[in-house]
Amino acid sequence: MSCASVTAATSATAPEAANQVYNVAVGERTTLNDLYAQIHRHLLPRYPHLQGAQPSYRDFRPGDVRHSLADITKAATRLGYAPTHRLGEGLEIALPWYSRLS
Repeated sequence: MSCASVTAATSATAPEAANQVYNVAVGERTTLNDLYAQIHRHLLPRYPHLQGAQPSYRDFRPGDVRHSLADITKAATRLGYAPTHRLGEGLEIALPWYSRLS
C-alpha cells in the first residue's frame, strides 16, 4: 500500500479510518541478531572489508525493548494494508539508496 493509498483510505470514502494511529510493518518478529545478519549480508558485496565484522553486545538498558512485534491488524482491517516486502527484500531496495548518500 502506497502513501497515496493510505491517504485515500483515510479520506471521505473511509471516515472511520481517519485520525487513527496505525502500525505499518511486516507483522513478523525479527531479532536484533537477525537484523544484523541481514544488513551484514546485504552490505558485504559493496563493502567487502566488513567480512569479519561482528556485532557488539552490551548490557540491556532501562527502557530497552527486548521483544517487539507490531500488530498490523488495525491497518489491515481498516485500510486494507498488507505488507508487500519482507525485511530482506526491503533491505535490498533501501541499502543501495543509503549507500549512495555516504
